[in-house]
Amino acid sequence: MGTILHIDWTKCDGRGLCTELLPALLGRDDWGYPVALGYQGQARTDVPIEPRDEEAAQEAVSLCPTMALALRKATSRGD
Repeated sequence: MGTILHIDWTKCDGRGLCTELLPALLGRDDWGYPVALGYQGQARTDVPIEPRDEEAAQEAVSLCPTMALALRKATSRGD
């Protein structure tokens, strides 16, 4: 099981700091909200984090001004 970066779009105001810290994992949609690159629909809010990206993901979570990001352990279902 790995780590998932969860994006809560209801808290996000689209400042983009997380996309700057994780440019290989996150892009921005048409309204400026962060989305997981390479995923569609609801899967765009749960970003699988590789061990090499965990430090940057933790930094993104701690620096998010609206607390819209959270790190979670992936479940056995693979999400």
